[in-house]
This record gives sequence, C-alpha cells and structure tokens, in this order.
Amino acid sequence: MTTYKELLKQREALEQQISEARRRELSDAISQVRSLVAEFGLTSQDVFPTGRARSASAGTKVAPKYRNPATGETWTGRGKAPKWIQNQDREQFAI
Repeated sequence: MTTYKELLKQREALEQQISEARRRELSDAISQVRSLVAEFGLTSQDVFPTGRARSASAGTKVAPKYRNPATGETWTGRGKAPKWIQNQDREQFAI
C-alpha cells in the first residue's frame, strides 16, 4: 500500500509529464496550423468569423401595452407581470 507522501510525489511527477506533453503537442499543433494558413492563404476572418447573424427583431424595444393610471408605469406584457397588474383584469390597464 502506498503512503500519502508517495502518492503526492507520483502526482507531482505525473503533472510534470502532463505539462510537458501538452507543451509538445501544442507546439506541433501551432506548426500545423501555420503551415495550413500559409498553404491556403487563410486570414483570421476565414478561421475566426465574427459572431452569428442576429435576427431582425433581436434587441428591438417593444411598445408598452399596459399603463398604471396611478403612477404612470408601463408594462409591455412580456416577462413577469408587475405587482400593480397581478391578479387583476388587464383590460382596464390597456393603452
């Protein structure tokens, strides 16, 4: 049965082996990528295109549908209902 200290030494040695193997493989991967970029004349835009196209409605504001007559607060009807309209007929608050 191995002791705690022996296991710690084994873990340290294994972590060193892991970091060396990662460094080696990373170096090989970078070399391979550079050769492919040079061979095909790729640009960073080819490899890393900017984000996905957004839908036309993404980020647009919605007109409010309900207004609190006492405070003037409005609510679009989306998301959680505010306390002033909860458990009430929404038609009386319609704009």
